Amino acid sequence: MSDVRRTDAVLLLVALVWGSSYLSAQTATAALPVLLVLFARYALSALACVGVVAARGRGSRRWTRDELRAGVPLGLTQAAVLVVETYGVAHTSAANAGLIISLTIVLTPFLDRGGHRGALPVSFFAATGVCVLAVGLLMSGNGFHAPRLGDLLMLGAALIRAGHVALVGRFTTGRDVRPLQLTTVQTLVGTALFLPVAAHDLPTLVRADPATWAQLVYLALFCSVFAFLAQTWAVQRTSASRASLLLGTEPVWAVAVGIALGGEHLTPLTGLGATLMVAGTYWGQAVERAHRSAPALLPPSSHAPDKESACPTAPTATETPARTTPAGTTPTVT
Repeated sequence: MSDVRRTDAVLLLVALVWGSSYLSAQTATAALPVLLVLFARYALSALACVGVVAARGRGSRRWTRDELRAGVPLGLTQAAVLVVETYGVAHTSAANAGLIISLTIVLTPFLDRGGHRGALPVSFFAATGVCVLAVGLLMSGNGFHAPRLGDLLMLGAALIRAGHVALVGRFTTGRDVRPLQLTTVQTLVGTALFLPVAAHDLPTLVRADPATWAQLVYLALFCSVFAFLAQTWAVQRTSASRASLLLGTEPVWAVAVGIALGGEHLTPLTGLGATLMVAGTYWGQAVERAHRSAPALLPPSSHAPDKESACPTAPTATETPARTTPAGTTPTVT
């Protein structure tokens, strides 16, 4: 297998794992309280991350000040995302959860305006409108009715996740932050947050059956630790556009896993909503990416240069040489 195909396969595997996480979370929360599931997921993830850091940290820095300063607030926002998301998936279908959470793609640019050059184009708002229509169809089920609690919670989770992604960029761009160390801090913060509220249910966790434990281990080690590290490895070996395209198949996998393994089914209305959601998010993602990478337009000159200004001269006191600034990279935290 060539390096390109290997990288693509890893990114598709990450998208598949994330798409399947909604059904796993739904299955786990059917057997255990939501907060207990979240504590177990965070605790297992933290143990794995600390083990990897300890194994790789010999002779190198464990955590920088920037990693600690960014990891604590990002750990809080990530925990908020998972609380709302997990309660949401417990009250809706895994397919709906995976589709509605993909609204993050079109919500994030509204909150993260640091990389935009001017206002977003009209086509982006059109793509957002398509996604909003899709959400309405997904909530309709077999016919139009009041929105289900789980669908509304997934809408809230998409909004909070968009804010979390925007904060990741704000706290990490141009700073000494390594993805593994940042993720480790976040998992430790989440473990500390959920331990007090889940402590009285720990005996229930100990007595959980092997199938439930398998779901918890899958959520922690595969959907959290493995998916994040694999994503980081793959993104470093391909273009951002290609990576986002492949990772954007997550809602498709969520629907496929929900139907194939969860016994779910799509009605004509929800099937149309699923199609519009995938199309709208892909469209919005493409428009935003093109807008972000477009070169800045120079303001038009108010007058034609005269003969003296047309000749090459040394810079005057009001002129400054052009300087280049290295572009910062933003790790993605899931």
